[in-house]
Amino acid sequence: MIAYVEGKLVVKEPTHLVVDVQGIGYEIKISLNTYSAVKSLDAVKVYTHLHIKEDAHTLYGFFDRSEKVRFLDLISISGVGPSTALMVLSSLSPEELQSAIASGDDRTIQGVKGIGAKTAQRIVLELKDKMKKEGILDKIADFSPAIDNSLSSEALSALTTLGISKPAAEKSINAILREHKDLSLEELIKLALKRA
Repeated sequence: MIAYVEGKLVVKEPTHLVVDVQGIGYEIKISLNTYSAVKSLDAVKVYTHLHIKEDAHTLYGFFDRSEKVRFLDLISISGVGPSTALMVLSSLSPEELQSAIASGDDRTIQGVKGIGAKTAQRIVLELKDKMKKEGILDKIADFSPAIDNSLSSEALSALTTLGISKPAAEKSINAILREHKDLSLEELIKLALKRA
């Protein structure tokens, strides 16, 4: 098993990297979260998972360990393959995914392209127990800020009316409410429009 790859970044694309390790180029599939973290770097260390099928050996890479852990959790679920897991981690950060699982919010996960209602429910059901055993749910409960639900639902309604997709709008609103306190509805919508 290849635990990580460290070297010079030769190719940086939103879907994959090529990392030169002493003259050998490793092609590594990545999420958009990892791409955002590495796009300005010249050298990188990515935590990897080698996925072996009959017709291919594919290397998946992650800028931080928590994303790799969530990827491995996702692919352990029946019906969720590596490509689907990468799509989830490209749409949601590991923290957002953990928060959705902790709160039983399968609709957020269902907002990811290629994830149906049954798969989203299975992800929440199976990973909630696993995260409970790891003690992750307790940490999320301790550290998640109280988000004003009426404010966020009004902003969500306004953004979807303006043509922003619901998953993108929810992601922007939640990120903004974690960063800023005491925002008016107008300020929240303006900030979300800049991000969406």
